[in-house]
Order: sequence, then structure tokens, then C-alpha cells
Amino acid sequence: MQKVHTAFVKFGDKQRQQDNNQAGLEVTGRAMAKKTTAFFCRECGYESAKWSGQCPACKEWNTFIEEPVKAKASRTGTLSGVKNALSKPVALKDIDTDDSDRITTGFDELDRVLGGGIVEGSLVLVGGDPGIGKSTLLLQMCRKVSNQGRKVLYISGEESLKQIKLRAERIGDFTDNLQLLCETDLENIEAAIKEASPDIVIIDSIQTMYREEIGSAPGSVSQVRESTSVLMQLAKGLGISVFIVGHVTKEGVVAGPRVLEHMVDTVLYFEGDRNAAYRIVRSVKNRFGSTNEIGVFEMRENGLNEVMNPSEYMLSGKPEGASGSVVVCLMEGTRPMMVEVQALVCDSNFGMARRTAAGTDYNRVNLLMAVIEKRVGIHLGGCDAYVNVAGGLKVNEPALDLGIVMALVSSFRNIEINSKTIIFGEVGLAGEVRAVSQPQQRVNEAVKLGFDTCILPDVCLKNVKVNDKIKLIGVKNLNEALSVL
Repeated sequence: MQKVHTAFVKFGDKQRQQDNNQAGLEVTGRAMAKKTTAFFCRECGYESAKWSGQCPACKEWNTFIEEPVKAKASRTGTLSGVKNALSKPVALKDIDTDDSDRITTGFDELDRVLGGGIVEGSLVLVGGDPGIGKSTLLLQMCRKVSNQGRKVLYISGEESLKQIKLRAERIGDFTDNLQLLCETDLENIEAAIKEASPDIVIIDSIQTMYREEIGSAPGSVSQVRESTSVLMQLAKGLGISVFIVGHVTKEGVVAGPRVLEHMVDTVLYFEGDRNAAYRIVRSVKNRFGSTNEIGVFEMRENGLNEVMNPSEYMLSGKPEGASGSVVVCLMEGTRPMMVEVQALVCDSNFGMARRTAAGTDYNRVNLLMAVIEKRVGIHLGGCDAYVNVAGGLKVNEPALDLGIVMALVSSFRNIEINSKTIIFGEVGLAGEVRAVSQPQQRVNEAVKLGFDTCILPDVCLKNVKVNDKIKLIGVKNLNEALSVL
């Protein structure tokens, strides 16, 4: 009896151990079934299992946010049903790079910024302030591209079909090659793109798109990153050009992780004041062209119109016979542009002088005023100074330095500068006037617009051909430049 009892006890212990193990597996299974969370960096998209004050990837502070992640791994490689055109290695010499594969947008200004047109299979991100005209520009581009016989699919997650139709009626007539879709679910969008097989797809906007596998809200870091990844695979796999509209933050950058700009091929920013008539499309990243080109547009009742001669447009309304006003020639990529620099210097009524800069770097203006005091001997410490680049442009090119100095001294001495004179050159801390790039193109633009005098760095004279229509004055330092006044 004792042996039987002992065996029964051992059997009971073994059974209880199995039950406990089974219960532990059930608890572990329930824990694994729960939605896990991770921490993402808002700037670069770095993922971490725990929170950290500083991102180890981009070294930014207080950028980690906690968001749920999906349990199953995201799809990698090519999408289902999408085959890569370059599935096997090819020689570099066998790759065709003919520009005939590009699609013209119908806007010469936009084609210039894109590097000559839309590249097949490219992913373009368009950012800008709310109400600046991003959707209007893309809808006008859809109209011109669809009139060429190409299929365009416009997917909106913010507006209804009636709202888009009202804007389209203001722009003009559209063909049946343009199709509209109001959807925010990426799975439905993916199916619609595969079924329609368009040449160009517009996503307005990426912050409204979502995937059900990810538990976070639309517009979060994980949703934006996953949505962009799906669209990138569709663009590369199917050879479809995709335009993504992105909202910007108060700092002026596209909302979401910084990795979004690294994933796309081209990043365009739509700039300008909503209260002003002009708009500027600027490229900050372009794998198929230059990043220094800009396109200038004017907002009208029927949409955006191209400004073919921005120099004449920027100089319209320039005052005659006013001191502190000079014309400076800048280079935006391969395009020379004339802008008016205005300065106002007056006695300060308070104990501390006031400085204001609009359209240029505030610290650069303070630096140039210090150079004027030290190297020229004009004391501006007790004067208020206001510098403005007319037209609302934001200029950081060093060629603007000499124009700012001439405008400040002109206003301080109340001396008018000839309205047919242009000025450009970089100013150093020693008061020297340094060379700038592409002086010949700047002089040619001045001749085209009827200017008869050009003040430029003396070292640039050897790179400029003599022209009877314009007088070239080379200066080595600020004293020589101010002697012209």
C-alpha cells in the first residue's frame, strides 16, 4: 500500500507540473497575442524597444514617440504580382538613359525643376504650407498629362469627389484619361492601381493613408513610413510615376519621419506667401536632375500660370528716385534672376538699435553692418536698420552681400543709386569683394533687361566678355564700391 501511495503521489506531481506548463504556455500565448509597441524617432524613423532622450541615429533630442507595431513582419522585396524589371544583373553600358522616356508635365517651369520631365517609375514628394496651391498645381498637371493621352489616377484622402470637381471646373476641361478615387486604405488603393494601370498616380495626401495591420492613427510615423514603402514598391515594380503630397510642420519641413525624404526620388517644396500672387517650386532633392532649379508661378482665378520672365516680374513696381534701393542679380540653378534689395536706416529712438531682415539671413545683415563700421568707418551702431528683399523671396546666396551693403549706405547717406545699375558680389570680413559663380550669365541677363551699368568683383572681369551695351565696374573692396555713390 505504501508503494502504491508513493507512485500515486509522483503521478499527481507530474500531472500538476504538466498543467502548470500548459497554463504558462497559455499565458505566454496571450502575451504574445497582445499588440506590442515600439519607440520611433520623428526625425529619422529610427526604431527602438525602449525610450531614449537622444536618438542614437540622428542625435536629435526628445524625438522618440511610442506607437503600436503590427505583429507580423512587413512585406519586403517586390509586391505580390509585381516583378522587378531588373531581376538579373546587367552591365552598366547596356542600361539606356535616353531622356525620351520622360513625361512632360505641360509646364516648362515644372519640367525644369524635375530635371526635364517626369521619370518613369519615380516617386516625387511635394510639400508646402496649407492653401499654397499644391493640389491645384498637381490637378493642372494631371489635365495637361491626360490631354497627351496618358492615364492618370488622382487619389484623394482629404476631399470628396464633388470638391475636386469644383476645382477642376475652374481650371478647365478634362478628358476621360483622368480618373478620381477617394480612398485612404492602402490595400484598396493598391488594388485600384493594379487594376487601372495608370501612367501617373497622385496621392493627396500621405498623412491620410493607413494600413489596418498597423494599429497607430493615420499620419503617425509608422503609418507614413509603411505607406510610403508600399507606394515606392508599386512605383518601381509597375513603372508608375507617383506624386505624394505631404503636409509641412510649423518649422517648414514635411511632417512625419525624416526617412520619408530619403525614400523618395525627388522632393519639391512649394513656397510663397498665400497673400501674394506668385508661387515658387524649389527642388531640395532630385536623383534625376539639379537641385538648384526653381519654377515661378502666378496664382490666378483659373489656377497657376507660369512666369516665363521672373526677373521682370520681381522688378515690377520698383520705386524711382528712392535711396536705399538696389537691383541684385542672383543665380537660381542655371537661371539668373533680378531682385530688388531695399534698406532703410534711421536714427534709433530707443536705447538699443533695432535690426530687421526680411527675405535674407538676419545674422548676415548684422555681420555686414559690422564690416561697414570697421572697414569703411560709417558708424551705424545708433541707427535702426531694416533690410527687405522685395517680392517675398528668401535669398541666401553670397552674391547678395554687396547689394545689401550698397543699399544700407545709400539709405544712410540718402543718396540715390542709378536705377539702371545692377550689383552683385560677396563681401568678406576684411572688406574685400570676392568672386561669385557664373558672372557672364548675370551680365547677359542685365543686358537683356536694359541695364547699362554693372558693379561686380574685380576678379570676375576676366571671365566676362566686353559688351558695348553695358559698362562693367570691377571693385576690389568696399571703399572702391562705395566711391561709385
